[in-house]
Amino acid sequence: MNIIVLLKQTFDTEEKITIEDGAISEDGVQFVINPYDEYAVEEAIQLKDQTNGSVYVVSIGPDRCAEALLTALAMGADEAILINDDRIETDETGLSKVLAAYLKTQSYDVILGGYFSVDNGAGQVSIRLAHLLDIPHVGSITELSIESDKAFVKRDAEGDTEEVEVSLPALFTAQQGLNEPRYPSLPGIMKAKKKPFTTLTLDDLNLSEDELTPKTTRFDLALPEKRQAGQQLKGDPSEQVKQLVEQLKSKSTIF
Repeated sequence: MNIIVLLKQTFDTEEKITIEDGAISEDGVQFVINPYDEYAVEEAIQLKDQTNGSVYVVSIGPDRCAEALLTALAMGADEAILINDDRIETDETGLSKVLAAYLKTQSYDVILGGYFSVDNGAGQVSIRLAHLLDIPHVGSITELSIESDKAFVKRDAEGDTEEVEVSLPALFTAQQGLNEPRYPSLPGIMKAKKKPFTTLTLDDLNLSEDELTPKTTRFDLALPEKRQAGQQLKGDPSEQVKQLVEQLKSKSTIF
C-alpha cells in the first residue's frame, strides 16, 4: 500500500505574530509541522505497519520546509518530496493544482492530510485536490480502518459522529483524536538523514506560472485590535438596563 501525506510547515502555535510592511514577519520564528498534519503522519505510519506499505510525505514551500519533512521521516515515513519554486505564490486553488500535477504521476492508495492548517485555517487544499484527482474525500476523521479496497471511517460532524465507507484510492483529513503522534526517536532522526529526499520545481511538474493564477486576492492584513477594559454599569437593575441600551444604540466599544 502506498500512502501519501500532505504536510505543511507552520508557525509554532506559541509564537507571537507580528506584521511588517503588510506581511507576517518570520524573523526568529520557530516553525513546526502543522499540528493536524502530525495526526496524518502518525496515521500513515500506523497504516504502513499494518499493511507493509510505504509512506511518502509531500510539501510545498521554501527550503526551511525540509526541517518539517525530516521530522516526518524521523517519525517513520519512508520518503520526502519538497516542491520548492519561487514562482509558486498562489492560493489554495493553485496549491491544489501543484499537488495534483505531482500525484497524477504517482501510484497511491491513501492520501492523508490535516483537517486544516493553523496559520490560515482555510481547509480547502485537500478538498480541491480530491476533486482534481477525482477520488473520494472524507474530512475531519477520528478513526480509520482499511479492508481490502475499502476504507471505513468515523468523522467528526459538528459534535456528532458519522460513519462512512468509501472505495480506495481516497483522501482523508485528520482531526484531533485520530491518534497520538509519536516523538521522533534518536535512531529515527539518524535514519531520516539517509532516506530519499527529492526536491522538485514547476518545470519537473510541467506546470507554468500562468496556470497557477490565484482565484483570490488579499488586499490587507492586520492584527486584531487590542482588547479594551470592560465597563461596569452602576445603579439598580433598571438603570443598568437603560445604560446598556444607550451603549448599544451608540455602538459603544463594549464588544
